[in-house]
Amino acid sequence: MISIDNLCVEFSARPLFRNVSYVINDRDRIALVGKNGAGKSTMLKIIAGLQEPTDGVVSVPRDTTIAYLPQVMILSDECTVREETEKAFANIHEMQAEITRLNNLMSERTDYESAEYMHLVECFTHLNEHFQLMGGMNYHAEMERTLQGLGFRREDFDRPTSEFSGGWRMRIELAKLLLQHPDVLLLDEPTNHLDIESIQWLEQFLSTRAGAVVLVSHDRAFINNVTNRTLEISCGKVYDYKVKYDEYVALRAERREQQLRAYENQQKEIEDIKAFIERFRYQATKAIQVQSRIKQLEKIVPIEVDEVDTSALRLKFKCSVRSGDYPVTCEDVAKRFDEHLVFSGVNLTIKRGEKVAFVGRNGEGKTTLVKCIMGQIPYDGKLTVGHNVQIGYFAQNQAQLLDGEITVFDTIDRVAKGDMRLKIRDILGAFMFGGEAGEKKVKFLSGGERTRLAMIKLLLEPVNCLILDEPTNHLDMRSKDVLKEAIRDFEGTVILVSHDREFLDGLVEKVYEFGDGKVREHLGGIYDFLKTKQIAELSELNTSNTSLRNVATVNVAAEVPRQKEASLSYEQQKAASRLRKKLEKAVQEAEEHVTQLEAAVKIVEAQLATPEGSTDMSLYEKHGRLKAQLSAAEQEWEKAMEELV
Repeated sequence: MISIDNLCVEFSARPLFRNVSYVINDRDRIALVGKNGAGKSTMLKIIAGLQEPTDGVVSVPRDTTIAYLPQVMILSDECTVREETEKAFANIHEMQAEITRLNNLMSERTDYESAEYMHLVECFTHLNEHFQLMGGMNYHAEMERTLQGLGFRREDFDRPTSEFSGGWRMRIELAKLLLQHPDVLLLDEPTNHLDIESIQWLEQFLSTRAGAVVLVSHDRAFINNVTNRTLEISCGKVYDYKVKYDEYVALRAERREQQLRAYENQQKEIEDIKAFIERFRYQATKAIQVQSRIKQLEKIVPIEVDEVDTSALRLKFKCSVRSGDYPVTCEDVAKRFDEHLVFSGVNLTIKRGEKVAFVGRNGEGKTTLVKCIMGQIPYDGKLTVGHNVQIGYFAQNQAQLLDGEITVFDTIDRVAKGDMRLKIRDILGAFMFGGEAGEKKVKFLSGGERTRLAMIKLLLEPVNCLILDEPTNHLDMRSKDVLKEAIRDFEGTVILVSHDREFLDGLVEKVYEFGDGKVREHLGGIYDFLKTKQIAELSELNTSNTSLRNVATVNVAAEVPRQKEASLSYEQQKAASRLRKKLEKAVQEAEEHVTQLEAAVKIVEAQLATPEGSTDMSLYEKHGRLKAQLSAAEQEWEKAMEELV
């Protein structure tokens, strides 16, 4: 479909690509990978026709359509979500206007036998058939499905886009691209602004409904679930693997091992030749052989070994003094913005040393609760940051807050204190900012490089509680692995706001789900949580078009059996009625049990808040038992709800 031939790109005489050639075929699902700064985004821009290569040709067939989603784009805020999304169908409106124009022309003419009239009829017929083939004006249902799949609610459709964050506006742009059904879809970090549920929806869409896809992403699970081919940019070349990312990693390791062996053999050969030349350089009888060896040495083409980040990238979060046993405690915490309630009744206790995840749809309050913990915004209820807690906070927009006009070195020099200022060069080198990279202005850094720089600033102060809000956005695979290892080794407490399943897997032992104005605790890892949510989704397929939800009221849930009863016999209706009453009673009893346990937990937590109770170990044990019983009771309640539905 698209052919790239002998592509060369240079920046300031430094080659980024050299003689790159490959083909993008119909239905290809391509992951474009490489370290930060390798040129992945540049490659997408060249394919999209937004940037010219230094040399080479990108051949695109005339009827092939290409859509491109960049990492960062300028968004307009002059209309509603629905109106902005409908711009994706501008070609349909234009086609409809042309059909109307042709129809009016035909109605005005009477020369039915003329060649001009027959040509007019032929154009009208062809255009009308194409219009009907594209679905005509029946695009509203598809538009709504796409917006809902990306996390929007129906009530959001008529809200101005100016009311949404940059991440949500990026979703609107993504929806517009998907609705255009282009032949080739180019996506640069599409998951950075999506939550887990929206990512899963996008995976399904790209796998089943998209044409050719070329994407850059550092979400390993996402690219494994979507792609079937991997293009790696390394050493200015592109290596083509007809496999998914995980298989590519293994094949790449094999290839590099072969390159290393060939490189070592070549180096030995070069050393032997040089040794011969030095040994016999001044012997007249060996002059011919020496000249032959010199020519042989000049003809050797050095073997290049694929780039591997061998610089000592070692993240180490230093845990400062020991904090209290409970770094963060929330009791009936609520937050609203004017008339909009974000969440209420938040009760959670995070123990020292725990690593927990905040997950849920965007806009449900994850970052809002983090800001409450940080004391950046007011809230209702009681939120306690424990004794001696020193928080290190990484906000999801941290990288964008860096001053673009100063250098990498100056950025760190301004925050480093004491002896640390003498080690700035070493620190920058450890984060792959060695040599001239330290003198580069921040505005010229890639997204991943900015994130690494922001992470260095966080490392300069010892803490005992880390709060990281989307820390993996723009980080490449290796940097994410290193960050994950550093968090795993950190002895303090960690709160992670992230949509990256692979990153959270094996890292957190507790998940707090944000949704429907509530925060619910799930014990276990991220995939245990997702498994539970997928079961909940199956039970709600016929009752809701919204994203995954666990909770409904008894009255709403009971409507489904009642609707089914209408088509049953009298005896069947009596049996169904008895079963429904039994299930409703089970739900009511489970709900009462949960309420009783919640009250008991609150009483114990109130006792723990007193000076006497804070030193009573039996109270802590009782609190732990009650929390475990409460979690089990909530699971029983959810099970009863599912059976009732």
